[in-house]
Amino acid sequence: MQIRRGTMLIQKAAMAGTLESSDAQVTVEPGTGALELSIESNVIHQFGRQIRRTVLDTLTRLDVTDARITVVDKGALDCTLKARVECAVYRSAGQTEHLPWGGAIQ
Repeated sequence: MQIRRGTMLIQKAAMAGTLESSDAQVTVEPGTGALELSIESNVIHQFGRQIRRTVLDTLTRLDVTDARITVVDKGALDCTLKARVECAVYRSAGQTEHLPWGGAIQ
């Protein structure tokens, strides 16, 4: 993992999750200077704000400020969204050891 001014540096594209029911597939890619978030969900009209808030809160806790995030939601709960975002970010940053699962996002 590389740290730049307190920010987790996204180095490469990475994905976590599946397209199965009650899951979400999260893709993290290097950004262009800001956070870009794209959400696709069958329940976007009912839960779009909550999905967006959960993803952005998780990225804030992980100190990610420059990335392109794509979420394909299939009815995932908040805890699943958090886990998928966290996993994709760590993979993208190249951190594979000493992962603080659950420690960075409470």
